[in-house]
Amino acid sequence: MKYTVKKENGYSYLESGEGTPLIILHGLMGNLSNFDGVFDHFSDLGYQVIMPELPIYTLPLLKTNVKSLSKFIKDFVKFKGLEKYILMGNSLGGHIALFHTKLNPNNVNGLVLTGSSGLYENTMGESYPKRGDYEYIKKKAQDVFYDPEIATKQVVDDVFETLNNRNKLIRTIAIAKSAIRHNMAKDLPKMKVPTCLIWGKQDTVTPPSVAEEFHKLLPNSELHWIDKCGHAPMMETPDKFNDLLEPWLTKNFR
Repeated sequence: MKYTVKKENGYSYLESGEGTPLIILHGLMGNLSNFDGVFDHFSDLGYQVIMPELPIYTLPLLKTNVKSLSKFIKDFVKFKGLEKYILMGNSLGGHIALFHTKLNPNNVNGLVLTGSSGLYENTMGESYPKRGDYEYIKKKAQDVFYDPEIATKQVVDDVFETLNNRNKLIRTIAIAKSAIRHNMAKDLPKMKVPTCLIWGKQDTVTPPSVAEEFHKLLPNSELHWIDKCGHAPMMETPDKFNDLLEPWLTKNFR
């Protein structure tokens, strides 16, 4: 990553560009580099792109949940002096974006969701007892993508380390349980904000049926598909992702 992480007031984040604020939220086992292609592209197109590191593994255990992470975003945007912004999230990041929008509807101008949890997700579940088995974790990490080569050794090592670190593992489980508790199905029909859904057709974590359900329940949503793509389109096919997102942003916010 060519950008330097800023560390201010207890927050760690990346920021580039000027214009309409676009805040990107990473997933549970994701990190800021997952969005490199999106960050570079839109920070050059008149957007103030900001990516905070979510404190998933540093919150007190009882506060390791979707609601607390949503509040973290509220505190962060206040620190940045932002009143109106677009939220983009992958996987857990999408869920946090949705919950934040539910609680702060007057501040969120738009939503971009890709492989978002909030309705359903196929978690690693039974894999936790096998967390010491590197080859098993490698296979699980590869299954997230259509192209298994996207799961580089660094990606697999990061997942393996997370699942074998007791502190991180118990928080991973806590977040997974919180995501199930905070199902958004009843809230989505009330959320009128323009929403762009970009989904991999071969997503096995939040399958295509989940995208269709989001599209049905969100009254002001558009659904776009990327073929030969898994759970993280912005990482696996960044150019196609940007080609779908750019006209939607232009139509709604320019």
